[in-house]
Amino acid sequence: MGNMWDMMKQMRGVQDKLQSLQDELKSERVEGSSGGGMVTAVMDGQQNLIALNIDPSIVDADDTEMLEELVVAAMNQTRTQAQTLSQERLSGLLPPGLAWLDLGSLGI
Repeated sequence: MGNMWDMMKQMRGVQDKLQSLQDELKSERVEGSSGGGMVTAVMDGQQNLIALNIDPSIVDADDTEMLEELVVAAMNQTRTQAQTLSQERLSGLLPPGLAWLDLGSLGI
């Protein structure tokens, strides 16, 4: 029973650290771009879109497909960077006895 109690105390510590990490990730910013910087996207560390910038010179009403592709590429690059950032921050968060937990299922 003592082992169970220790595990519960460890979990409380992990919960506190996780909340702190989530707060930190909200303030982090990552940026991705496409088209040589013609389209840039900015996300926070929780993968929320903060800004999307499009150079007006690439806006062509007759060729929206190219613009759409550039936006998708910039968004994907930025999302990948945000995922990497959160994974880096999560590494080492769990004590060795709780390493089996899947923190990804917690939405970060």
